[in-house]
Amino acid sequence: MSAPRLDFFPLTCAVQNYAWGKNGLDSEVAKLVIGGDPLAVIEDGKPYAELWMGAHPKGDAQIKDNRIAQTTLGQWIAHFPACLGSKVKDTFQGQLPFLFKVLSVNTALSIQAHPNRELAARLHAQFPEHYPDNNHKPEMAIALTRFQGLCGFRPVEEILGFLKCVPEFHALVGNESAEELRSSMGDAVRTSQALKKCFTRMMNCEKKVFVDQLNMLVKRVTEEDCIECMACSDNTVRAGLTPKYIDVNTLCEMLNYSPAPASSKIFPRVQDASDPCVSLYDPPVPDFTVMRIQVPASVKQYTVAPVDSASILLVIEGDATATSAAALSDVTLRRGTVLFVSANESVSLHITSPSGMHMFRACCLL
Repeated sequence: MSAPRLDFFPLTCAVQNYAWGKNGLDSEVAKLVIGGDPLAVIEDGKPYAELWMGAHPKGDAQIKDNRIAQTTLGQWIAHFPACLGSKVKDTFQGQLPFLFKVLSVNTALSIQAHPNRELAARLHAQFPEHYPDNNHKPEMAIALTRFQGLCGFRPVEEILGFLKCVPEFHALVGNESAEELRSSMGDAVRTSQALKKCFTRMMNCEKKVFVDQLNMLVKRVTEEDCIECMACSDNTVRAGLTPKYIDVNTLCEMLNYSPAPASSKIFPRVQDASDPCVSLYDPPVPDFTVMRIQVPASVKQYTVAPVDSASILLVIEGDATATSAAALSDVTLRRGTVLFVSANESVSLHITSPSGMHMFRACCLL
């Protein structure tokens, strides 16, 4: 079925009220929601943890356009898959391959990891009630505020320093595992094996022991907001700090136990050669790329360039009127506006805010 010529249209996106999210208007998610829709109701004391921008079945965005009968983005794509772009449509079987998110974090998230394609297929075949699809789930986070995250394992010297200085941590790992790690220094294979033993022992502690030690070492993570993009999958292997299904053995077996400095985990952005306002976060997976678009105050006319992929555009700061050659009406953009842009379509912005525009755009560049 061919789509009516709709270059772009605004979305009303799903909000997830997980308990770890920031409450009310302390949440960046809530601020973006009410910015995009001033009539939205934000409740004090209610967590606004995640904004889901995409066609995920558990949070399919609603199309907010009077040219289109009430429908979801997923339904629209199913009826008009050409809007994805031919490569994306063929590669991902007519599905939008990514989910774009904003996270507002108030307390620590669960200890978790995501499977690669091979492990995802195996877990789905064995435990479909816990791992509902066979897709991998790579994720990329882009900080909007100062952001702390745990990703991989620190250099061994740092871990040994914590084992020496943090008795609560040492109590969970145990003397034998800690000594084995210390004596493995200089041997990468032994270090990896020892690190796996330390982590597995800690994660298999009795719950009461773990809670007792954790209560002695209280750490609260606050004021953290980020953009996140991920492959469209529900496969998460969790091992703690969550009421959801916990699978400690799988998590301990699947991890990469190669210690490395935090700097090695930071994914660099690259300046777009064709547009000085755009920088790219292009991970080594085919499912998604994220563009950061920073339009300076001196620019009042800006074109969001066409790409051979459907994309989702989020306005973080700024005001503009969006139009295109085929558009029957303009769309007002403000902080919190989310646009779906069809493949190979451009969007012209007339910027009205005095400080320019700050936007993020998720797409699939094959």
